[in-house]
Amino acid sequence: MTHAPSAPPVDRALRRERTGWYSYDWAMSVFNTSVTTVFLGPYLTSVARDAAGPDGELGFLGIDPGSWFSFVLSFSVVVQVVVLPVTGAIADRTGRRRELLGGFAALGALSCTGLFFVSDGRYLLGAGLFVLANISFGAATVVYYAWLPDLAAPDERDRVSSRGWAVGYVGGALLLAVHLVLYVSRDSLGLTEGEAVRICLATAGLWWGTFTVFTVSRLRNRPVAAGVGRTGSGFKQLATTLREMRAFPLTLWFLGAYLLFNDGVQTVISLSALYATEELGLDQSVLTGAILMVQVVAIAGALGLGRVAARYGAKRTVLGCLVAWTLVLVAAFTLQEGAAAQFYALAAVIGLVQGGTQALSRSLFSHLIPLGKEAEYYGFYEISDRGTSWLGPLAFGLTYQLTGSYRLAIISLVVFFVAGFVLLARLPMRRAVLEAGNTPPERL
Repeated sequence: MTHAPSAPPVDRALRRERTGWYSYDWAMSVFNTSVTTVFLGPYLTSVARDAAGPDGELGFLGIDPGSWFSFVLSFSVVVQVVVLPVTGAIADRTGRRRELLGGFAALGALSCTGLFFVSDGRYLLGAGLFVLANISFGAATVVYYAWLPDLAAPDERDRVSSRGWAVGYVGGALLLAVHLVLYVSRDSLGLTEGEAVRICLATAGLWWGTFTVFTVSRLRNRPVAAGVGRTGSGFKQLATTLREMRAFPLTLWFLGAYLLFNDGVQTVISLSALYATEELGLDQSVLTGAILMVQVVAIAGALGLGRVAARYGAKRTVLGCLVAWTLVLVAAFTLQEGAAAQFYALAAVIGLVQGGTQALSRSLFSHLIPLGKEAEYYGFYEISDRGTSWLGPLAFGLTYQLTGSYRLAIISLVVFFVAGFVLLARLPMRRAVLEAGNTPPERL
């Protein structure tokens, strides 16, 4: 017997709640763009280099400063492996999604704002604040994703998810444009490069926290689903879910495929700034302009690929995006040093496929979750989502550590897209939806 939330009437209350849901993408996207993708990687690397000893390494750690940010990123997700599923279990067990979303977003925004104080070789402070912000970001996103099945019927989810991503790109682009103006005009404003970057990092945190208030005011908690325990710890609930997941092997299959290809996506997004500055020798203003262009192009890309999915199915559309990502890495490996025009062209391609890959993966997974387990399952999903990948940054960092070549480090990521493509292509999606107890949409 199957179940699925019936298509809710598009009344005023539902429109209001969807608006609130979209607005959190607007609020949180600046952390991915201005912090993780553009400014923090190169800046924290430079702070680590200032703190390095005479041998060029970071104290007793023996780490090359060039690998520091990728290792910090990997560590943050190791912690999330425990934190995110437990967060989801607590959200499902208590039904207090609004409170959890607001609390984690506030903690993340404060940590992000605190990056303003990272200077003068304080690479450990920068690492600690970023780890706390990234864990909070992931935990809040787990809870945020769990609303999707409540806000959209099966045939609506690709469209609703794509709209959310598009709204996020608009928000990220607007603040990044302001940051670009600030960074380029720093001399006329009497700011050093480091001071300008620190202001950008802090204002991203303020943006995130401020707009989350609007989100929380619009969203509503849902009653706990029948069969989901209301008592006991989050760890106990998580243990129960882990045992139950064995009954849904095709859902686990999708998670395995997503873990691989999204690790590749997130590593490219997170470490592209490091690659551009350290290997290609591009100025920060060129990089920021390229990332801004990605945000603008991605608005059309997310909405456009949502329409493609409506015609050909989300799974086929994602597979096409993975082919494009593989070609992007091959092109990045061959980019000439200082070739800003080539970097912009590559950024445009990334913009076209980035939003569609993530928005459609999010909606695809919503069909594979048993009723009442949305936040928990999205906890496992989010371990590899939006800048929280760990295999990719670890592979990137180790390749650079062993070879000293960022080009070899970037091309090493091809394996994640190829392996993810193969696993997703072989997944019987419609059967997976039925086995999870849900009704498949018309096109998958």
